[in-house]
Amino acid sequence: MQGTQTRYSQLFGKTLRNFPTDETSKNAKFLIKAGFINKRIAGVYEILPLGKRVVSKIENIVREEINAIGGQEVSMSVLQPKELWSETDRWEKLKGAMYQFKDSSGKDVGLGFTHEEPMISMVRERISSYKDLPIYLYQIQSKFRDEPRPRSGLIRGREFLMKDLYSFTTSKEELDKYYEIVAKAYKKAFDRMGLDTVYTEAAGGVFTNENTHEFQVLTDGGEDTIFHCENGDFSENKEIAKVKEGGKCPKDGGKIKESRGVEVGNIFRFGDVMSKKMNFNFKDKDGKDKPIFLGSYGLGITRSMATIVEVHSDDAGIIWPETVAPYKIHLINLGGEKVRKESDSIFDKLCNDQVEVLYDDREESAGVKLADADLIGLPERWVVSEKTLKEDSVEVKKRSEKDIRLEKISSI
Repeated sequence: MQGTQTRYSQLFGKTLRNFPTDETSKNAKFLIKAGFINKRIAGVYEILPLGKRVVSKIENIVREEINAIGGQEVSMSVLQPKELWSETDRWEKLKGAMYQFKDSSGKDVGLGFTHEEPMISMVRERISSYKDLPIYLYQIQSKFRDEPRPRSGLIRGREFLMKDLYSFTTSKEELDKYYEIVAKAYKKAFDRMGLDTVYTEAAGGVFTNENTHEFQVLTDGGEDTIFHCENGDFSENKEIAKVKEGGKCPKDGGKIKESRGVEVGNIFRFGDVMSKKMNFNFKDKDGKDKPIFLGSYGLGITRSMATIVEVHSDDAGIIWPETVAPYKIHLINLGGEKVRKESDSIFDKLCNDQVEVLYDDREESAGVKLADADLIGLPERWVVSEKTLKEDSVEVKKRSEKDIRLEKISSI
């Protein structure tokens, strides 16, 4: 990650005067105006320094939780040959959704839509015995999907950052056990990001005929509709739902509610289907060939950032949870030379203490600086002014609260 302290006057990607006119979602409007992302074309966004800090913190949370359950990180190629995808018949099935083209030699190549086929291919070249299993491999990488109508900002785009984990096990029982372990790790990761998720049963889509599980965050800006129990122990995506709003929960008889949600994670059990199609076997203890059982587990990195904005914001801007905020403190000087010198001194002290701080040292009006602070949404705003210096203090306000307190400069 970049340095933990930055002067706002030197930051690339400052706030814009107006909201983008071609965006309707809250996450895109706030992230673009606040200087976290830049729109290139429909469904494609560039991550600016402020946004990169948030993305890096989300990545680190995910890495810690996946590493804790045995995941090993790799980096796969984005370019994928047609032959590999033809082994599972998904080259044809994904036409129109997967970017497919011919390279300069005339060979058919696709951009990474997902990575089950390439991951299986890599592992089957190196693993052949039960002694090598189970193995859990993951990556954090850009994915590409040719969305005909990209929408909702970073929630549904053509290029996005994703963590994809793959488990290779010797049996259905071993796969089922790890599936539940991943589910708990995902819940913990999302909790750390400040996202309250609903564990929701869903269809497999283009990935599998088996039902899967999504991690849905309830928000009016969500694209999915889910039916869930008021007591929190049952949830189904509308596409497979056997219940309706107002009905009784099949688990405990509680009331069923209908809500909009954003899917921030999705986990799949492929079983041995993919292994059989790709002729991927291992030798068991008796030397007999058995198919590998595959699990696939996706978690949207940039989608999580967007969803955080959807649920942690107000009319003035973003309210970042401290765990993923680009900086902890937004230091602002409001005044003349004396105030600037004292603010510089406080900034230097925070730098020496390795505190994450964004220092607004610009020559702008108080209104502009305070509005930008609310828009950017760091956990704490520290204001130094002629008024606070009379009290030998800094005005401290948490972004999520209305109360303001004075903090003695000597105690910083």
